[in-house]
Amino acid sequence: MQNWIGAGIWILMGAAVGLVMKVFIKRPEETPGHVLVLMTLGALAACIGGMLGVGYFDMYHPLALSLGGMGSAAVFSILLTFIYRWGVRGLT
Repeated sequence: MQNWIGAGIWILMGAAVGLVMKVFIKRPEETPGHVLVLMTLGALAACIGGMLGVGYFDMYHPLALSLGGMGSAAVFSILLTFIYRWGVRGLT
C-alpha cells in the first residue's frame, strides 16, 4: 500500500512542478493548452525519475516513499519540464 501512495505523491508532485515551471518561465507567444501538457509531462517524468531513484538509491529495500525516490522524482520532473519549456521556444 505504501508504494501506491508514494507513486500517487510522485504524480501530484510532478503535476505541481509543471505548474511551477509555467509560472517561472514566461512565454508571451504561448498557445493555450500548455498547462495540461506541462502537468502530464511533469507527472510522467516524476514517475520515471522516482522509479530510477528507488532502483538506484534503495535497491535492497525499495519503497516509493524513500528519500531517493522522492528526490530523484523531483529532480527529473524539474529537469524535463524545464527542457520542455526552454526548448519549445525554438520550435514555434
